[in-house]
Amino acid sequence: MSEVITGYYQTQPSIAFSGEGAEKTAIVQCKSIYYKQVNETVRAAIEEGAHRIVLQGINGQRYIGDGIVAKDVTIIVEGVAGQDLAMFMGGATVEVLANAQDGVGNTMDSGEVYIHGHAGDVIGYGMRGGAVYIRDDVGYRVGIHMKEFKSHKPLIVAGGCARDFFGEYMAGGELILLGLDSQGQRSDQPLVGNYIGTGMHGGVIYLRGEIQPFQCGKEVGIFAAEEKDLASIKKHLEKYVELFATDFGSDPAELLEELLSSKWTKLSPTSSRPYGNLYAPL
Repeated sequence: MSEVITGYYQTQPSIAFSGEGAEKTAIVQCKSIYYKQVNETVRAAIEEGAHRIVLQGINGQRYIGDGIVAKDVTIIVEGVAGQDLAMFMGGATVEVLANAQDGVGNTMDSGEVYIHGHAGDVIGYGMRGGAVYIRDDVGYRVGIHMKEFKSHKPLIVAGGCARDFFGEYMAGGELILLGLDSQGQRSDQPLVGNYIGTGMHGGVIYLRGEIQPFQCGKEVGIFAAEEKDLASIKKHLEKYVELFATDFGSDPAELLEELLSSKWTKLSPTSSRPYGNLYAPL
């Protein structure tokens, strides 16, 4: 009899394959299966040549997609993904058909993550590349320590609102916050909390709406986004609309037009070394 850990069975989930070549799909039954066996099965499915892996019955299992390096693999998560989804991932695509918990995209190198719901805290911690699109709200410290190198730039687009410390210690990449509610309309909740961009020394933050200076860390400059800024993020907004407009029952073109015609605020760091005076001079 398999061992039970906090409601999960330590046993291998059942798996069924269909299709051939690039169409090869693995369906994995994950209900009440411990995260370790779920993730072992994902890796086994990839080794068996599956390009599409559907995880059914997920309920908080953590570490899904972690360390997966495969550009032509898509993992579909049916249920709520647990902590550290897509951590250290390189190239794969993960689509969650519900909410996700904390730590999505932790130190992710490349690939894409789509979440059809809310996501928790520290999304994109230390993220180095790739993209995370979240339909709804996000928690605290989203984008903390995100970094970039040359053309390797991470991106997070959150469709809802965010809590405090958005973009804290951000060193590169882009954060975009849209302020939509669960119906795809402008939310009546505060767009973002306080301490935005505290310690920020790289990258850029775009907020759909206006904020007050007291909400920001002293390390960021606050600007009205210009036409060239909106042109630079248009492709990201198009992708967001492509992914989620049908979830809202919205017309994609109308939602995109609404987003682009809004007032936007741009935040960028005032220094690449805001705490340099606290250390020995270079």
